[in-house]
Amino acid sequence: MGQKVNPIGFRLPVTKDWRSRWFAHKSDFGNMLLEDLRVRDFIKKELEHAAVSRIDVERFANRIRVTVYSARPGLVIGRKGAEIDRLKEAVSGQVGGKEVFLDIKEVKQPELNAQLVAENISQQLERRVSFRRAMKRSIQTAMDLGAEGIRVRCAGRLGGAELARTEQYKDGKVPLHTLRETIDFGFAEAQTLAGTIGVKVWICRKQETEGE
Repeated sequence: MGQKVNPIGFRLPVTKDWRSRWFAHKSDFGNMLLEDLRVRDFIKKELEHAAVSRIDVERFANRIRVTVYSARPGLVIGRKGAEIDRLKEAVSGQVGGKEVFLDIKEVKQPELNAQLVAENISQQLERRVSFRRAMKRSIQTAMDLGAEGIRVRCAGRLGGAELARTEQYKDGKVPLHTLRETIDFGFAEAQTLAGTIGVKVWICRKQETEGE
């Protein structure tokens, strides 16, 4: 069987940074980890139309800073900041009433963000757009905007076929073993009438360290 590693975890000490930054004693570690997952799932669900690509969690003594990377920050903040205040209170309830700081950062080029590209393709598949067209359009857009390479992989009952299969398209270079390369990875699932289709996207961008 193929031995595959997540490209983000593989590059953690080199060009990527941890998405949860805190220290915990062994007895508290599991609870904090589950809390982080709950916060991420909750925010993702609340902001499903705001194109959220990533959620970072930092913990201090009795405070938590949550950084949300979104392609549509206006939707997250709301009119006069009403939406962000509501979200703060809701997240505070998820973490046992701790003080929550919410930072919103804009994703400048969503077409070059692997997670957002994967989610966009999955939404198109749910709207019954042809999977080949959705994949090729995403590849073309990313290459036009300056990506060094992109690879898109869809697996499942593509086009409502009887048997599940995998289809993959790529353009440019995507060197997964070169640690210094900035490889962005995203995964999304499309819930179609025929069943679940998994979408994976790898994008190689010009060299930079994380923090964009």
